[in-house]
Amino acid sequence: MKMFDKAMYFIEREKEISDIKQALEAGNPSLIIVRGRRRMGKTALLGKVLSEKDVYFEADRTDPSLQISALARAISTVFPGFGETVFPDWKSLFLAFNQRVSERISLCLDEFPYLVECSPSLLSVLRELLNTETDRLKFHLILCGSSQQMMYNLTHGPDAPFYGKTAVDIDITAFPAYLMQEALGVDAQSSMEHYAVWGGVPRYWRLAETTVALKDAVWDHILSDTGVLYEEPARLLRDDMKDIVKAESILTAIGSGASRLSEIAARLGEPATNLSRPLAKLIDLGYLERDIPFGEPEKNCKKSRYRMADPFLFLYYKVVVPNRSFIALKRDVPVLKAFASAFPDLVGYWWKHLCRDAVSGNEIDGIRFGEARSWEELDVVAESLDHKVLLIGVCKWTERVNARNLTEKLQGMTSFLPFKGRKKVLVKLFTKESPAAELGNALLPDDVFALLRAKNAGQAVL
Repeated sequence: MKMFDKAMYFIEREKEISDIKQALEAGNPSLIIVRGRRRMGKTALLGKVLSEKDVYFEADRTDPSLQISALARAISTVFPGFGETVFPDWKSLFLAFNQRVSERISLCLDEFPYLVECSPSLLSVLRELLNTETDRLKFHLILCGSSQQMMYNLTHGPDAPFYGKTAVDIDITAFPAYLMQEALGVDAQSSMEHYAVWGGVPRYWRLAETTVALKDAVWDHILSDTGVLYEEPARLLRDDMKDIVKAESILTAIGSGASRLSEIAARLGEPATNLSRPLAKLIDLGYLERDIPFGEPEKNCKKSRYRMADPFLFLYYKVVVPNRSFIALKRDVPVLKAFASAFPDLVGYWWKHLCRDAVSGNEIDGIRFGEARSWEELDVVAESLDHKVLLIGVCKWTERVNARNLTEKLQGMTSFLPFKGRKKVLVKLFTKESPAAELGNALLPDDVFALLRAKNAGQAVL
C-alpha cells in the first residue's frame, strides 16, 4: 500500500494555507480562527504557516495558573527570560508579551477551548486587547480548536466576542472520498471500502496505511480496546456536547437500525420532544443527517429519517457498541464475525450516499441535475435543472447484477412515480462492477469518483 502523501494533504489545503499566509503578511495584526473536528489536521496546517520566530502553544485542561506559566515558558523560546516572571493573570501576560514585540510575529493558541473552559474571563481579556486604542495589538493572534460549536460561536452572530474582528475564519473539513485512491494507492473499489470505514478524516487515513489489509487495520485501531480509535467517539462528543450520555444513546439507537424520530424515542424511552435539541446538535456537528425523500417538503416532513453522516461513527455504533463485552474479554471471533456481517451493508450505505452526492449538481449524459435524494425503492432520484428530465437509479454493491432485468424493473416503475409528470426518465444503475447484460447505463466506482472530482473542480486536488 502506498504511503499517505503529505504533499497531497497540503495541496488539498492549499487555499486555507494561502488565506492564512496572506493575512500574516498584511500590515496590520490579524485575528485568525482555525476550527474543525478532531483529527482533521489543523495543527499540521498551522505548521505550514508558522515560522521559528512565532509562538505556538498547545493548551490542556490544567489549572489557569499552570497554563499561564506554560504559555510564558513557550514565549521564552522567542523572548529569552520571559518565563521567569510570575504573571498573576492572563491580562498581565498578554500585555507584557505585547510590549516585548517589536516586529510582526504570531501567537498561536491551539486547543483554545480548553483555555476558555478553565478561564472563562480569557475571552473578555482578548476582546479588550483587540479593541483597545492604547497599547495596540502588535502580533497576529491565531486561535485553533476542536470544539466546533465553541470556535464557531467566537465569531458568528452580533453577540460573538470576536464578531467582525477576524481576518480569516477557516473551517477545516473532511477530505472528499475520491482522494482516498491517491492517498492509499488503491483501486476505486478498495477506495470505496476504505471510505466506508474511515470517512474523510486525514488522521484515520494515516492509520489505515500502517496495515496492508483493511480488516487488520479495523481490528488494530477500532475493534480492540487498546486501539487508537476505541474511545474516539467519546472524545469527539466531549468537545461539543454537554450531555454525552444522551448523544451516545441517540447514536447507538440509530446505529442499531432506528431512523424515525418515534423509533429513536421508543428505544430511549423518552418523549420525542426531548430529542429535538440533541438531534439538531448532532446534525450541526456533521455526525447525523436528516434524510428527506425526493419530492417531500423540507419542513414538517413526516417521512424524514435520521441517518449517520459519518462513516467511522456508523461503524462504531453499529459494530463496536453492541460488542463491547466481547471486546473487553478479548473474544475476537464474535467481534470479527459481527464486523464481517455488517461490513457489506456499511459499504452499500456509503455507496448510495456517494452516488447521490455525485449526481447532485452534476452533469449526466449532458444534462445537469439538481439535488439527488432517495424515494421508496429508488436510491437516486434527481430532476434536471430545466425540469424536463427525471433521473432514477439504484445502487448495488454486489456481484452479478443483471443490467437488463434491473433496468426493465425500473422502467416499469416510472408510471407510478407521483412526481414524474411529463418528464423524460433517465435510468441509471450504480454498480460495484460491470453488470451482466450491459446496456450502457451503468456507473462504476471510477465513474462516480470522476463525477465527484468534476463537482469539486474548483478545489485544488491532485
